[in-house]
Amino acid sequence: MSHFSTKIVLAAAALLTASLPCLAETVNLTATLKGSEETPPNDTTGTGSLKGTYDTDTKKLTWSVTYSGLTGPATAAHFHGPAGPGKAAPVEVPATGVDKSPIEGSATLTDGQAKDLLDGNLYFNIHTAANKGGEIRGQVGKGS
Repeated sequence: MSHFSTKIVLAAAALLTASLPCLAETVNLTATLKGSEETPPNDTTGTGSLKGTYDTDTKKLTWSVTYSGLTGPATAAHFHGPAGPGKAAPVEVPATGVDKSPIEGSATLTDGQAKDLLDGNLYFNIHTAANKGGEIRGQVGKGS
């Protein structure tokens, strides 16, 4: 191969490598939790917010949820899905350490859970003794 041909091959390889998309990314997630988003809605003064990330390469979901104003201590908290706003769904990812704010955790998602998350079909809710089905809820979506 001539010196000129080698340069062309190397240049083409460099261009091809530079144009390949990076398949892994970190997706920022947010949710605003309130009683009016529960199914059925309730009139709690409790509120909360979720900030999280999802790594598409490792499938690791990491979250931090702050909350206040609940009718009593949090008794459980989970990611549910698949469901859009106003729809109920089973638990997909449980959270631990829910008795104090913030609730922090992580989980490695299955392919189905990852699809639900990235399609906007997961919600996070917090349960109390007075609201066994959930006191505050928020749809998890992509955010900054």
